[in-house]
Amino acid sequence: MPRSHPRRHPSSAASAPPARGRLRVRGLIAASAAALLLAGIQATPASADAPSPEAESSNFYDPPAKLPEADGALVRTERLPLAASLPSIDGQRFPGTATRLMYKTTDSAGEPAAVTGAYIDPAASWRGEGPRPLVAVAPGTMGQGDRCSASMGLERPIQLNGDSVSVGYEDIVIYRLLAAGVGVVVTDYIGLGTTDRLHTYINRVDSGHALLDAVRAARSLPDASITPESRVGLYGYSQGGGASASAVELQPTYAPDVRLTGAHVGAPPANLAEVLAGIDGSALAGALGWTLNGFLQTYPDLRPIADEYLNDAGKSALEDLSTKCVGGGIFGHAFTRSSDWTTTGRSLGEIVRAEPRLREVLDEQRIGTEKPATAVRVTSGVQDDLVPHAQTRQLAADWCAQGAELTYAPVRLPNLGDGLLLNHFAPLLIDQGKAVSWLKDRLTGEPASSNCDSLPEQP
Repeated sequence: MPRSHPRRHPSSAASAPPARGRLRVRGLIAASAAALLLAGIQATPASADAPSPEAESSNFYDPPAKLPEADGALVRTERLPLAASLPSIDGQRFPGTATRLMYKTTDSAGEPAAVTGAYIDPAASWRGEGPRPLVAVAPGTMGQGDRCSASMGLERPIQLNGDSVSVGYEDIVIYRLLAAGVGVVVTDYIGLGTTDRLHTYINRVDSGHALLDAVRAARSLPDASITPESRVGLYGYSQGGGASASAVELQPTYAPDVRLTGAHVGAPPANLAEVLAGIDGSALAGALGWTLNGFLQTYPDLRPIADEYLNDAGKSALEDLSTKCVGGGIFGHAFTRSSDWTTTGRSLGEIVRAEPRLREVLDEQRIGTEKPATAVRVTSGVQDDLVPHAQTRQLAADWCAQGAELTYAPVRLPNLGDGLLLNHFAPLLIDQGKAVSWLKDRLTGEPASSNCDSLPEQP
């Protein structure tokens, strides 16, 4: 029997410091990383993902019945204990003081939604020009279970939830930014953490709104050292790259008060038709289920189509994946073919091509139709076959055609294995230092350069 859950399930239808300072900072980062690995593993009972009715009123992640009117308004906050926190030379705790957040956003249907996340005020001083800046981090794929959120990952980097595993891998870039004296806010997105609805995964509007409203929420914290004049940057890779890309397109109309100075857009799922084909049958095939679950919640009119095409195995997979984090999705569904989930034996891509409404939904999710509101750095591994490199480069070309201030920086690596995670994940780790350095330059006021006139060709 599937466990009960308060959410509606889709399965019913189926500037640099001095050298010595840098060495100290690097040492703290290394020590913190070791602490994350040695002390961050925590086993959690499988039932912890579903709080009992008696505990719901005291659970931070349970949204209230009524939300504030303003987007980005805080609903509640509490102290967030970081898994890796060490004394620094001035007596403060490295990397800083963390606050768990719940704030209000607006979803793609125009309805209010509660979103959770975290703000970390750094112990390190900001040595650049102007007040301490802020970077909003959009996490990559975490899964769809409530225990998968990035804010929980800061407290427990590795969690074993029954047969699911969550890994707070975004902690690495968060700590790098904090070590540079940059304030960091991270969003959990709509439905990831909060118990009232399912996570809408790669929904373009939901993710862009949640990221921009995270900035507003962080700026309203009374004890934060950022100011209304602080420069704001965005960082995201994979699912997070899509959120960052969406946010720079939506900002002028949705959040003109959020003054962006730069955004890193890594391996964004800009064209979902190509991305879904890339992950089908791969190690990350479970992301097909997270995508379908999210769309069935956002677009209820798709349920009859799902009923027609999803067989029992497909419906069971969607139910299972709705509670799984990324580790569980890989362990339970790696290399699954979507054709195994359908009544006709056709793949998801083939069904999309046959159904006008599905094509219309994917077109609504397309990124690259609006000029970015700030300087952007777009990157992707040239061998990335899960979030295909070609569609990322096309996004860069589309933005360049609209006059964007764009730096395209492909990561050139050999093929590390078709259908595996390495072609997608290795560029994240290899390029992250360059991405953070580029973003720090924007936060210090240094203008960005553009290579649109010489956009690197595909390999």
